[in-house]
Amino acid sequence: MTSPANPHHGPTILLVESLSRSFGGVQAVRSMSLEVQEKEFVSIIGPNGAGKTTLFNLIAGQDRPDAGTVLLADQPATRASPERMATLGLARTFQHGRVFPNLTVLDNVLLGAHTAQPPTNPATEILQALLQPRALRTRQAAQQAEARRITALFGDRLTPRLHHPAHSLSYANRRRVEIARALMLHPRLLMLDEPTAGMNQTETAEMQSLLQTLKSQGQTILLIEHKLDLVFQLSDRVIVMDDGQQIAAGPPAHVRTDPAVIEAYLGHSNIGTA
Repeated sequence: MTSPANPHHGPTILLVESLSRSFGGVQAVRSMSLEVQEKEFVSIIGPNGAGKTTLFNLIAGQDRPDAGTVLLADQPATRASPERMATLGLARTFQHGRVFPNLTVLDNVLLGAHTAQPPTNPATEILQALLQPRALRTRQAAQQAEARRITALFGDRLTPRLHHPAHSLSYANRRRVEIARALMLHPRLLMLDEPTAGMNQTETAEMQSLLQTLKSQGQTILLIEHKLDLVFQLSDRVIVMDDGQQIAAGPPAHVRTDPAVIEAYLGHSNIGTA
């Protein structure tokens, strides 16, 4: 059953129906359905091993489901490649941050603009660059300006380091670079897998502020996060998974008092704390 959507948001961006995935004898995701509407902030929570990241991988094209369907922006996307999902408007980050260590911060972020473009023949790109050098320079300048605008969303964390290699950054700044790169796609749906993992209290507060800014700007977000105070403060809806399936869904105030959710967290963590 699809989790109830909010009638006050826009059209449906993501529709997942009965998605399932098994690995050997382990069923990691069991008939999961969910819906995310435009400008909505939806979080997925659950104990470790609940199947949250596997679900993300199935949606984003990093893995293929055994059953079920995915629609992104009304386009069939059940077994689409990650590249196809990017051109449809999906950008994601990973549980363990992925940056190109030998590229600068700026170049890492600029890669997001290229990811969103449909693949082209390299020979065609070279020919266009030779025949239209001014157009190429104009496009590159616009992309650099946009990359600087996006990195400025992180305050002074990235802007002074734009020309530093990514391997020289702190863990938290590498996570920020990954999110900035995803934002360069101007995604219709931004999927974030534990963006505050490994961050201290100050860094977590800064990330929460950024997510609040993105939400206020109308960015549609699907989030996996273990810091529940952040989840309950930011989310329009919360979906709870355990043992690969949905056990609860609804507004934060409803979910945090749901007996099934409390039972799932007993022995795992305290649902009342971050």
